[in-house]
Formats: sequence, structure tokens, C-alpha cells
Amino acid sequence: MALEILSFTLGPAFTNAYLAGDSDSKTAIAIDPAWDGHIILNAATERGWRVANIWLTHAHFDHLGGAAAVADGSNPPPPVALHPDDYWLWRVQGGAPLWGYQIDPGPEPTIDLKHGMAMHLGETQFEVRHAPGHTPGHVMFYAASIGVLFCGDVIFKGSIGRTDLPRGDHATLIRSIREQVLTLPDDTRLLNGHGPETTVGQERESNPFL
Repeated sequence: MALEILSFTLGPAFTNAYLAGDSDSKTAIAIDPAWDGHIILNAATERGWRVANIWLTHAHFDHLGGAAAVADGSNPPPPVALHPDDYWLWRVQGGAPLWGYQIDPGPEPTIDLKHGMAMHLGETQFEVRHAPGHTPGHVMFYAASIGVLFCGDVIFKGSIGRTDLPRGDHATLIRSIREQVLTLPDDTRLLNGHGPETTVGQERESNPFL
């Protein structure tokens, strides 16, 4: 498999950002470029990858604070993908001012993510899974061929996403987890937005919130 996944823990909320690169096509996707976009960009440059797209699981500021730097340092600037139900959040800097930050949210999203949509990086296909609850437009990216789910802030090792922020909803989040996460094979890796990675099976057995 030509796909390589790099992870970075960046920014004030210690957010996990990911860079998925395809060694055959030399293209890469920045998933939730949380902060310090130059770090992500440098990692791509070192490997000879061109960042072709920025995919956002949702529009909270700690998941897109590095998007502007990634875009500014790329030629051409990569288009940004986001679910339309989170555009309202993107337009208010992902809520950054509520936490005392001012950020540049980067290029305006031009790829409208929808549930069931197929996205590609080289020969690897990703399925977009809409999983609202943490935010209305939260999505996950599932690559069945490699058993990986980029799940953002839907579910964590032993925990779940917050639902006390604007337009969050606990019951909706639990339903999203049951329908969009726990229906996947137990050995599926969960690459989440905060903390260590885990698996579907591990969370099914031991997550106290489920």
C-alpha cells in the first residue's frame, strides 16, 4: 500500500492533525490541519508530496487553525472540503474568539461534503460518513481498504466528543457513534482529534459512555 499517514499534535487544544500521503502519485491530504500549518507543510515537502486537498472533519477552530499556512505555502492552494452544516461555524473562525483567539480560517471551503460521498487519495478510496452531535456538520473519513477511520471529535479512547458547545447534541452524537462507528469492523483504527488512537472493538467493549 502506497499510503503513509503522519500524525501531529498541535495547538492550544493539543489537537491531532493528520497528513496522508500517497507515495505513487506524490500527493497528500491534510486532515484537520489544527495549528502551525508550516509543520505539516514541511513534512509534506520533505517527502516530495504536494498537498492536494484539505479535509475538515468539522469547523472548530482547533481543527483548522493551520489551514491558512498550509494553503499559503502550497502551489496551487489546495481546495478545502467541509460539510455545509458547519459553514456557519467556519464563518465565525470556528468559535476561536470565544476562547480568546483570533485565527485566519484559511481558504473558504469549496468542496461540499455529503454522507456517502467517495473521496480519493491515489488509489485509496475514503467514504464520507456524516456523524453530527459534536457539531451539526461533523463528518468522518473511512478508508475500508486500510481499516482506518479519521473520526475527528466523535469518539476518543474511553470518551466521546463534547456536546456542550453551540449546536452540540448528546443524543445525536450517541446515535452517530452507534450507526457510523460501531457498525465498522472491530479492528478498524480510530484516528481521532485528541488523545491516543484506539479501535472500534476496544471502544465497543470498554467505552463507559456507550
